[in-house]
Amino acid sequence: MPASVLTTSATTKSAQAQTAAEPKAKRPRGFASMDPEMQRRIASEGGKASHLSGRGHRFTSEEARAAGRKGGQATRRPQPEA
Repeated sequence: MPASVLTTSATTKSAQAQTAAEPKAKRPRGFASMDPEMQRRIASEGGKASHLSGRGHRFTSEEARAAGRKGGQATRRPQPEA
């Protein structure tokens, strides 16, 4: 292997080691970096597109009632002991 490739590889590894050693402040990315109003607008557009394409689902009151009942039963179940 040429020496320049070895040097670049070693430099990259040492740079990665430095990055791992120094904690870097995490900045929010994606939806987390947007203001709540913009998040709502984008999510709303996605929901509208979903319904227009025929893939969206709107619960009937009976379906919603059954889903709530199922969730309530799941939370009442005793947790297995560890």
